[in-house]
Amino acid sequence: MNLPRFIAQRIQKTKSTSFTSTVTKIGVASIAIGLAVMIVSFSILIGFKRTIKDKLFSLSSHIQVSKITLNQSFEETPMPINTKFYQNYRKNPQIRHVQAVANKAGMLKSSEELAGIVIKGVGKDYDWQNFSENLVEGRKINFQDSTYSSEIIISRKIATQLKIKLSDEVFIYFIQNPPRIRKVKVVGIYDTGLEEFDKSFILGDLNLVQKMNDWDNQTTGHYEIFLNNFDQLNPAAKRIFDDIDQDMQVTKVTEMFPAIFDWLNLMDRNIIVILALILVVASFNMISVLLVMMMERTPMIGLLKALGSDNSKIRKIFIFNGLTIIIKGIIIGNFIGLGLCGIQFFHRVIPLEAESYYMNYVPIDFDWGIILLINLITILLVLAVITIPTFVVSRMKVIEALKFRE
Repeated sequence: MNLPRFIAQRIQKTKSTSFTSTVTKIGVASIAIGLAVMIVSFSILIGFKRTIKDKLFSLSSHIQVSKITLNQSFEETPMPINTKFYQNYRKNPQIRHVQAVANKAGMLKSSEELAGIVIKGVGKDYDWQNFSENLVEGRKINFQDSTYSSEIIISRKIATQLKIKLSDEVFIYFIQNPPRIRKVKVVGIYDTGLEEFDKSFILGDLNLVQKMNDWDNQTTGHYEIFLNNFDQLNPAAKRIFDDIDQDMQVTKVTEMFPAIFDWLNLMDRNIIVILALILVVASFNMISVLLVMMMERTPMIGLLKALGSDNSKIRKIFIFNGLTIIIKGIIIGNFIGLGLCGIQFFHRVIPLEAESYYMNYVPIDFDWGIILLINLITILLVLAVITIPTFVVSRMKVIEALKFRE
């Protein structure tokens, strides 16, 4: 029979109204609350980062390939669509999709207002799956085979600014030599919450941009490349660079929007500091619980020593008690943390201001690997910490322990 475990179980079953009982409950609550906070924090952090990245990729891409140029305007240097890279990109397992896109600056004019915009010309190869989550009204563009489509998709911000709605017709003015004007129809309204996009970008037909630039239908402004795994961004960019022509350049999304990714990285560092403090507090609480428990059981410790038990066996009694507290705290903490995350995930009860946070609700993403790792780190760290106060047992003398009174 395992004597330390047997005594630990008897201690746990003892009905007690002592201070130890209260402190034990505090220990369980400390671990439970700490673990719940960590699960909720990481789920929100991962959800927030995923949502921001998805919004970026819905109007941009993981990697862009364009002609090397010193031009800093939205007027792009033309490049052929059917390059060697475009024909062979499917052989690269890191690439999920490539689409030809061209940007062109202009002015969008309604009957009352005027706004500077950038039309993003997209073709039949455009991946609407990424963009569809942002489409709040209307539909995607219907492309024409013989000519360009006069349909556009604008942001809710531009629609409000120009006081236009779905199915309205507006004019696009292209400032060039000679200037050109085209009437277009609003068939969709999107909203990403990212002001950098929403205040200026509209979607239109690639053939329209080609026509305005006097390009043929085999010419584009740049490629947008989507990867199967964003974590492979750097090695994928290196391989793509080796596959493209010498007069082309590769631009990663982290280089296109450095401020956003620096902000996301800063969030990672802040959350790690906060979670480290939570673990430290939970660990110190467990040390306090075991110390109180041993002080209250000092006569028992003296009796066990008098009967011949060595220090290691007595220490194991309190380690088993501490482990029981940890397990209870872990179970309750997972129940609370996952429960709160589930409520927010399915019902979105906590809203956000889209102007400040780029989304209108607190996002949740369940990364089970991270959740399992949090549980494992909590168990191992607190279990390692609770062995420290048990060394007090070896300093207790038999006679003094037997004489001890609460």
